[in-house]
Amino acid sequence: MAFTAKPEVLSPRLKRGSRAFDDENLDLLSHVLDDFIKIPGTSIRFGLDGIVGFIPGIGDLIGGIASCIIIIAAWVRGVSYVTVARMVTNVAIEVVVGSVPILGDMFDIAWRANRRNYALLVGSVDEPRKHTLQSWLFLGGVCLVLAALVLLPMLLLTWVFGSLMHALFGMNTHGMFRTF
Repeated sequence: MAFTAKPEVLSPRLKRGSRAFDDENLDLLSHVLDDFIKIPGTSIRFGLDGIVGFIPGIGDLIGGIASCIIIIAAWVRGVSYVTVARMVTNVAIEVVVGSVPILGDMFDIAWRANRRNYALLVGSVDEPRKHTLQSWLFLGGVCLVLAALVLLPMLLLTWVFGSLMHALFGMNTHGMFRTF
């Protein structure tokens, strides 16, 4: 007697609140947060995230918390972990750079992390392999930039310290005194 097993079909991570995470609702949320208002006579658009970002201290944090709704929806809908990590990185960039007064707020309006994350969510459902590879490349680039931001100041300090030691004490780069 032959035993045939049917493959197990996994449902999305959560069943509750599935209507709240529909494409229509998430598209509306990202639109309201990032490009709901248009400045007349220009192509500049911004949303509630850009407006709340002008509140000193907590504005960008509030915008970042609102942005987490799309990330949670992506996780619930089964988007790959690397794409979710990319979405978190988009929001982190928006919150960190957006916390700089004036220039950060302008960056926040231009970056539009919520629209980016919604596009990642929809694209990941349609073409998961493509977006997974792009997410790995994006995260790799972010890691390289962060490494450069750590290493460049260290190299600069080492060079300045070595030049200072050479000018003050006549020491060469190996720590030996200059002979006359």
